[in-house]
Amino acid sequence: MTTNFFLTLVMAAAASQPQNRAGEVHRRSLVLDTHADTTQQMIYEGFDLGARASQGHIDIPRMREGGLDAVFFSIWMPGTLSGPEVVKRSLRQIDAVREQVRLHPQDLVLATTAAKVREAQGQGKIAALMGMEGGHMIDDDLGVLRMYAELGVRYLTLTHFQNNHWADSSTDEPEHDGLTEFGKDVVRELNRLGVMVDISHVSDKTFYDALEISKAPLMASHSSCRAISDHPRNMSDEMIRALAKKGGVIQINYEITFLSQEARDAKAAEGERVQDLDTRFDELCGENTACEIRESERLDREAMEKGDLPQVSWQKIVEHIDHVVKLVGPDHVGLGSDFDGASMPLGMDDVSKLPRLTEALLSKGYREEDIEKILGGNLLRVMEATERVKAELNR
Repeated sequence: MTTNFFLTLVMAAAASQPQNRAGEVHRRSLVLDTHADTTQQMIYEGFDLGARASQGHIDIPRMREGGLDAVFFSIWMPGTLSGPEVVKRSLRQIDAVREQVRLHPQDLVLATTAAKVREAQGQGKIAALMGMEGGHMIDDDLGVLRMYAELGVRYLTLTHFQNNHWADSSTDEPEHDGLTEFGKDVVRELNRLGVMVDISHVSDKTFYDALEISKAPLMASHSSCRAISDHPRNMSDEMIRALAKKGGVIQINYEITFLSQEARDAKAAEGERVQDLDTRFDELCGENTACEIRESERLDREAMEKGDLPQVSWQKIVEHIDHVVKLVGPDHVGLGSDFDGASMPLGMDDVSKLPRLTEALLSKGYREEDIEKILGGNLLRVMEATERVKAELNR
């Protein structure tokens, strides 16, 4: 009996060692997420990041539990909107993020440079950053773009789901053959402003045009791999290689149809049901996009649990990370969850579950220094490179 008791202790200690090591790696890493749609809750529901929420994916208590050190809050509205109204709504969202920082100075710091992100981590605070999801929000005006940069926006996604007046989207019919001349000027101005060029959502031709024009590395703030799920929002192996060759990074999106071809096929086959849901969401949520996103995820998770939709595990995130690493090495991939903006895989219920990724990468044999790059170091490198280009162009 004594022998069995000691054997049990030894086995328990051995089993806990990898988990303890993962915890140490996760704690010392700078963990950064390039895309969270929590801003929609701030706008439509008066959401306060300081209180633990019973729904959604992100708040300060759960960010602390998940070891998240920095997050880009998305400034977003549908690409069907245009004109002065999009500028007004954008400014309101920027103000909402900045107001959360003001309300929670013990936990949050507004960060506009890579150095400030690192400084926030050193202070034990969470760096709040902003990314603008859709070039339509500059209202075809470089002056408006400069204003957003001055207010703290640090990446611009060139398109959203629809084409805008100067760039083609991956989920719309080609209209401009990539970037127009004004679109190329937008990329040049982003370089001069030190704002990262984000190619999530853009058409393949827009991607290659931006890659050619930009003097700074590009980033995909929330895209995954087409080789695993053939979604137009994901990147092909050829695109990932081209992105990496110029020093860029793809930040893996956790949305179930981006992660899983089976889930994508099943959702695509729903047809009329999707149209019925759109009507239902309009009736239930009105203009409240946070409500619509939350309701959509609830239905997806119910369908997965019932077997009506293929179950997608959080481990698919690791599969996409691993695919990129095998393709171009560990320097060109990171985390772009789409928290509070998409249906999360089972087991990645919210931001508190992030340490699972570190543990999984360690168990696959990843070196600790490479895990630190994936968790946030790679994106900070791109941010620093963008800042260097800004300094060079403004001499």
